Amino acid sequence: MPKAQETAVYTHGHHESVLRSHTWRTAANSAAYLIGSLKPHMKVLDVGCGPGTITADLAALVPDGHVTGVDHAAGVLDRARATAAERGLDNVDFAVADVHALDYPDDTFCVVHAHQVLQHVGDPVQALREMRRVTRPGGLVAVRDSDYAAMTWYPESAGLDDWLELYRRVARANGGEPDAGRRLKSWALAAGFTDVTATSATWTFSTPEDRQWWSGLWADRTVASAYADRATGGGHATRDELAAIAEAWREWGRREDAWFAVLHGEVLCRKDA
Repeated sequence: MPKAQETAVYTHGHHESVLRSHTWRTAANSAAYLIGSLKPHMKVLDVGCGPGTITADLAALVPDGHVTGVDHAAGVLDRARATAAERGLDNVDFAVADVHALDYPDDTFCVVHAHQVLQHVGDPVQALREMRRVTRPGGLVAVRDSDYAAMTWYPESAGLDDWLELYRRVARANGGEPDAGRRLKSWALAAGFTDVTATSATWTFSTPEDRQWWSGLWADRTVASAYADRATGGGHATRDELAAIAEAWREWGRREDAWFAVLHGEVLCRKDA
């Protein structure tokens, strides 16, 4: 079994403002590029499952199969188990795992999926190698990550410019790569895949409800989550600077003409049969 190589720190942590975003995610809004490849009988591994909303959707899409959700943080798995129980799903289970060294035999799963994971790990190529190893010949590894440098918004905001520059600096200091989306194809090829389909998709936040939700969660995350502690503890920003960024988020969210787009890179990687 490969040695674990986890060297990155998860930048966001699991503050309520973070889980507010994670629990919004569904297979439809976060894994549409994969859905058409799923078959009812499939055995699926969902890496970095968090609170399990995507995991539960995947389980519903493979009713004759099974889904295993794994996460590096044990605490969030209670939330994931509750999500599955609330939906009456009996073909899903959860476990703690390090994607750099998965505790599963070779050729175990039909599909291995990871959403917003590789941007936070210490060695994304090794993570993809491990995901490839536990995938059956002919099976798929499906990975999707946002790309922070490609995020864009209107109207212009010096405070949001400060947010983006600070976030990317903190994420890299934690051992991650915030602009992962554009790198997924390259990482997949380096991991040994030869059949890689690369696509992209966006989330857009523009309606009054979406603006309030998106700006509010980032304002709260900026001052109250583990990210805030890492930004200040690492000497990247002061509490006053974080408060100013949070207020810039709220001010942006109050604008009727406000618009924000998040670009994601996606890869579907088929393991050689």
